[in-house]
Amino acid sequence: MRFVDKVAVVTGAGAGIGQATAVALAREGARVVVADREAGAGSETVTLIRKSGGEATFIRVDVSIPSEAAGMVEEAVHTYGRIDLLVNNAGVYSKGDVVSTPEAEWDRIVDVNLKGAFLCSKYVVAAMRRTGGGVIVNVASEAGLVGIKNQVAYNVSKSGLIALTRSNALDSAPDGIRVNCICPGTTATPLVQAAIAKEADPGAARRALEQCRPMNRLGKPEEIAAGILALASDELGYATGAVLSVDGGYTAQ
Repeated sequence: MRFVDKVAVVTGAGAGIGQATAVALAREGARVVVADREAGAGSETVTLIRKSGGEATFIRVDVSIPSEAAGMVEEAVHTYGRIDLLVNNAGVYSKGDVVSTPEAEWDRIVDVNLKGAFLCSKYVVAAMRRTGGGVIVNVASEAGLVGIKNQVAYNVSKSGLIALTRSNALDSAPDGIRVNCICPGTTATPLVQAAIAKEADPGAARRALEQCRPMNRLGKPEEIAAGILALASDELGYATGAVLSVDGGYTAQ
């Protein structure tokens, strides 16, 4: 029960890593704001939490739109009085190199993955300053640490998220705000499953993703959630600007 009486906002909480994180936070006592663009998915997460005796509320948001990001923070503070933890998890994926990636697709990926985290952090930091501090955990990727072929926009967005983590950690430390980052390896989320399904041979594509890492399997959303909770907990209260890889050994090669 590391998060009793804490208020946590999790973006992209309707599925995958976001849902697993929201459920885990509620299980450890947090009041959770489930933020997602899809009302049906977000409501499903709220139902899961409430069925287990936790407390949660849903806020619909497109994190790439400044007014919606600001409105999400305002509504969360109005509902619970404060925000102690922000998990910037909302993300989208796209394949393509610098030649084949359309400019509009570049903008979409960067707007959600990087600008969205910037906007949410911008408004949450202001709220945290008023209440004495808090924690932000950004969900980046192994793709932010090493080059991965044919996904240039995604790679850049996640690499930028690591830089955002370090910059915000330095700027926000005097305000009692810690900012850390987790870099998951390929995890069996709906986003990844959808990308695999688009391949000519989905079975071969999945095996290739598994075999390129020492542990020879994909990650589980619950495993990434465990890392997020560790970075957010008071037990790691000396950690800020930290980048944690949870990738089955992929970036250790």
